[in-house]
Amino acid sequence: MPITLMTIGSRHRVKAVKGNDAVKKHLASMGFVEGAEVTVISETAGSYILGICDSRVAVDSGLAMRILV
Repeated sequence: MPITLMTIGSRHRVKAVKGNDAVKKHLASMGFVEGAEVTVISETAGSYILGICDSRVAVDSGLAMRILV
């Protein structure tokens, strides 16, 4: 399921990242790689604040849909 379907506060492991090579590389540089644990911290107006690799990262809903957990 994509991150957009996760509830706030839930934790899951990244199963896959979908998209072209540029999108995959961009998300990997932020820590979204297979096996990484991700937490949804908040969601506001289509933007998601996610906890990954001891950091907080903001992604829009388009990118969030490409991260499968």
